[in-house]
Amino acid sequence: MSSAARAFARAHDHAQVTRRARGALFASAAITLLLYAVPFGGLLIYPLLLLSTLAHELGHGLAALATGGTFEAFYLWPDGSGMAVHTGPEGHALQAVVAAGGLIGPAVVAGLCFALARRERVARVVLGLLGLGFLLAVALVVENPFGFWYIGGVGVLLVALAARARAAVAQTALVFLAVQLALSVFSRADYLFTASAQTSAGVMPSDSAHIAAALGGSYMLWGAVCGLFSVLVLVLGLWLFTRGSSRVDLASLRRR
Repeated sequence: MSSAARAFARAHDHAQVTRRARGALFASAAITLLLYAVPFGGLLIYPLLLLSTLAHELGHGLAALATGGTFEAFYLWPDGSGMAVHTGPEGHALQAVVAAGGLIGPAVVAGLCFALARRERVARVVLGLLGLGFLLAVALVVENPFGFWYIGGVGVLLVALAARARAAVAQTALVFLAVQLALSVFSRADYLFTASAQTSAGVMPSDSAHIAAALGGSYMLWGAVCGLFSVLVLVLGLWLFTRGSSRVDLASLRRR
């Protein structure tokens, strides 16, 4: 095969991957809009809203582990609130990192899902790993019954989709998950700019307030910093997901 033919094959494959990725994004966005439009759609959206709490609290726990602390327990309640119980780490800067882990958690997970969902086979693997990760969380840190059944159910569903669904369906499922987490970054942005949070465990300082207490400054400032970082991560993830040449590159290769 000549170099021109190989280049054409690569460009053709690249264009196909891009079209499939954009198709998965379009399908996910259409399904999301439909859920908000149909009667009783709120009941269907409710389980999706819990995903942002799941990503938020796991962000705290994983940040604690990454900085040398421990992740001891995780609670998820029916009202959509949650709590990660962790210890450590030492030092104000690391404590701020753990607090920020929850604020940027949904955006980071969404950005990674977008970036890794570009190819169908990779999307299937990522979907399965996410499901296994949720099941591992259930086994190790989830403490209350509602969290057990919800997170366990999501984990089983993701593993089943990764194992049994067609590659295109698995890709769309991962993109759909990313879309829901991306939307939560904006729908729950008010939490970035509040000094306290109401949960089923009571009123406690917000994550932005924790960062301000550790590093100085105001909770409004750190909320804005975390919000800007989240938007940048989402933009990068979407760019990596939808990037690619299409007809222009293919047409130029055909002329060679």
